[in-house]
Amino acid sequence: MAAGIVIRKAHFPGRAPIEAYGNGGFRFADMSHRGSLLCLPSGIYGWEPADPAALAPADFGRLLDEADSVEILLVGMGRDLRPLSPELRAAFKQACISADPMSTGAAVRTYNVLLAEERRVAAALIAVD
Repeated sequence: MAAGIVIRKAHFPGRAPIEAYGNGGFRFADMSHRGSLLCLPSGIYGWEPADPAALAPADFGRLLDEADSVEILLVGMGRDLRPLSPELRAAFKQACISADPMSTGAAVRTYNVLLAEERRVAAALIAVD
């Protein structure tokens, strides 16, 4: 039986600072990932929101499943800051998560600081070119 290439959903089973971002992806833990990321206490996951310009609660299902482990969510909105929708803010408030939208660069820097401080932080990072 010949073994073919197996493509799995991107997942790093741990917490790691983001070493670099840009060119449509991120570097962390001596690896690189093309596309957006969801950094949670359970690990770092490849993340493909349905519409990065209009994030919805459905894009954050995995995060909401881990809400008990998250106090702060940093949402890297790409190059430009965009507000979170009232629907999304309500979902985070109900889960007792403080959500802060910012540019992806600012979210990466803040995530790394809060991670080093061992805070209960998560980040949803939209990739930038």
